[in-house]
Amino acid sequence: MSSRAVEPAASRLLSVEELHARLREVGEQRYHHQHPFHLLMHEGKLTRGQLQAWVLNRYYYQSRIPIKDAIILSRSDDPNFRRAWRKRVLDHDGENSPEGGIERWIRLAEATGLPRDQVVGCKDVLPAVRYAVDAYIDLVKNRSLLEAVASSLTELFSRDLITLRMGALRRHYPWLSGGLDYFEARLDQAPADAQFAFQFVADHARTYAEQEKAINALREKCEILWAQLDALYYAYVQPGWPPPGAFRPGE
Repeated sequence: MSSRAVEPAASRLLSVEELHARLREVGEQRYHHQHPFHLLMHEGKLTRGQLQAWVLNRYYYQSRIPIKDAIILSRSDDPNFRRAWRKRVLDHDGENSPEGGIERWIRLAEATGLPRDQVVGCKDVLPAVRYAVDAYIDLVKNRSLLEAVASSLTELFSRDLITLRMGALRRHYPWLSGGLDYFEARLDQAPADAQFAFQFVADHARTYAEQEKAINALREKCEILWAQLDALYYAYVQPGWPPPGAFRPGE
């Protein structure tokens, strides 16, 4: 009988299919599609002011996405990876023009009735939203490249949420219909981005411990997204207490 220790089943290297299933499980349990704020949105129960608060605060997150992606790009020694990841920055900043995801989000904000300068200035963003988004920047800056890439895999689930959200916004808030270009673009961009990122994680998580780090990074990203909505719900739904200096609907 061999004296070599048998690796516990719980810590064996996951197959590509098993890794994908574990990541999907994180999304089913923790992605923010289940957050009460989103449920109210999809049921048509948010006021114009509450939608404005969501769009304005979410802009801070949107504005940091290309910064996050530029950090990830800068951390790789592989020019093939950098060329592929560069697409994400251009998707949001625009290529040879500002017509990218950030500009489309501003148009969504304008469709709610918010002035562009107020949105872009980010002065009215909830402190908790700012802290959560900044925590995401810290994650991609200070963790391994594998974890930074894995944290982007919320895109595995985002297409379904975007499809649901677009239908709900058109049905319940028809005055927003002219500002939904951002979501239209993401229907194609997000799945392609997710496929590339997942393949990177599958190729570079070469031990069970590294696979667990990737899964945990995705879990933390889901928590960051959830925390932003927690702040919105507390400030603008129940109990409805926006902190000093934050956006106040109608003012």
